[in-house]
Order: sequence, then C-alpha cells, then structure tokens
Amino acid sequence: MTKNLFSVIGLVARHSKPHIIESLLTLAAHLTQRGVRVLIDAESMPPAGDNTPAYPAVEREDLGKLADLVIVLGGDGTMLSIARVLAAYRVPLVGINQGRLGFMTDIPLHEMLGAIDQILEGQFVPEERILLQASVIREEAEITSALALNDVVISRGALGSMIEFEVFVDNQFVYSQRSDGLIISTPTGSTAYSLASGGPILHPTLRAMALVPICPQSLSNRPIAVSDNCEVAFMLTRGLDTRVHFDGQSHCDLMEMDRVIVRSYRNTLKILHPIGYNYYDMLRHKLHWGERLL
Repeated sequence: MTKNLFSVIGLVARHSKPHIIESLLTLAAHLTQRGVRVLIDAESMPPAGDNTPAYPAVEREDLGKLADLVIVLGGDGTMLSIARVLAAYRVPLVGINQGRLGFMTDIPLHEMLGAIDQILEGQFVPEERILLQASVIREEAEITSALALNDVVISRGALGSMIEFEVFVDNQFVYSQRSDGLIISTPTGSTAYSLASGGPILHPTLRAMALVPICPQSLSNRPIAVSDNCEVAFMLTRGLDTRVHFDGQSHCDLMEMDRVIVRSYRNTLKILHPIGYNYYDMLRHKLHWGERLL
C-alpha cells in the first residue's frame, strides 16, 4: 500500500442534505481502506443506523489538536466556519464542493476520491491565505473579538438610514464617510460581498486587505487596498442600528463611538488544491468570463 502523507484526517460536512451524508460515508470508507484514521466532526456525524459504520465523533474545537488534515464537504460557508476554528492549529484544509459557486471548495464531487488519493500521496498545490482578527472596543475596553477568513463588515441595520464613521490606517486618518457601511476584506473574501460591492479581486496569496465602501453617499469614495501589516481602525460616529459581522456568520451590535480594530491574524490558513489547479481558470469558470479566442 502507498504510504500516506497524512495519517489522521478529520471530515466536516454540511449534513443538511442526504447526498452529502452519502458522500461523507463514501470518503470515510475510502480513507479507512487506505489505512487512514478517520475522525468525523460531531456536528457532521450521520445518524446511526444498522448499516452505518462507526467512526469516532470529535468536537469541532478539538479537530485541530487531533487531525493532521481536515477535508470539508460542502460549500464555502462550511469552509469558512471550520477555517476559523482550525486557524490556531495550522491544520491544512481540502474542500470538496457540495455547494454552488465553491471558490474555496474547489474539488468536484465526481473527482473526490482520485483527488484525495493524490493529496495523500503528496501531490497537491499548497496555498497560504491570511485571516483577519477583529476587536470591538467600547470605552477603551474590548467587548468582543473574532476571526474572519472572508471579511469584517460594518453595516447599517433595519432602520434604513446611512451610518457615519471614520477610518484610520496605522493611526493615520484616511477619511470620514456616510454610507451603508464598510467591508474590510481579505483576498479570499474579495470574490464575495466585496466583489458585489464593487471591490477589486485580489489574488488569494496577496498579503493585503481591501477597504470597500457599501453604497457611499459620495461617488468619490472608492475601494482602497492596504498591506496586511497595517492596522485598520473603524470608528462609528453616527448610527443607531449598526452591526459588525464576521464572515457573515456571527455579529456584534455597535454603539456610537465604538471602534473596530482589524489586523491580520498571526497564522495563515493552508488550503491544499489538486494538481492542475489554476486560480484564473477557477475565476473564469465561476464568474463566466469569456474564453480565449483562437
């Protein structure tokens, strides 16, 4: 049997659909046959049945301590949620696309077993991606902090009125703005909400953040890209119904004069792509760009 580069692999799945459970069990059986110890995220564990093989269930927070590779079956939302949990452990991730666009989960389901075999044999394209660490400061005290792989988004709530805020980079005043909010995006998140708001597409390996206004009152307010070595500070000066969102999966309500401090996280996230992966091919396919004219 070919020696495996990874000996303990965690599986995480979006288990809301039966076909994903079937794919999870197929992959688990295949890995077991190759001599890999399989751990399944407790939240992703299939329901017990007479014909369901038993695999160890592990709490998601413990996967990074026990596994040396994690495979995600689902869409980019599933990838985002597990990436933040594993960020402290530097455990690489592989994404099997069970969603729709799948900018991060880039292995098609029909290629799953062959691609995973190649990765186990050390044939892959590694990619390091930055994460953001955000802190909310109120009256000089930190009230919450969170990680984000895609973006930190400050936006108005349901009341409908624009918010007003100031932005600083490394303690230098950049601008004051009246708008629906601000997106602070990683290169990974540049193809998400940032792109829909007119932000630039950043290659995922860039060490940069994009500051993208959401529907600014002044048309001269344009996106800015800054180094990930910078500290970005947002201060809410006016806005009664404002929130800061982290990857769109958690949030914190803001009060006037609250500050949101955003820096790059100390660890990067390592994603393993199959041999032949090309970022521009992926963009062309997902965004339906024109093919080369012959």
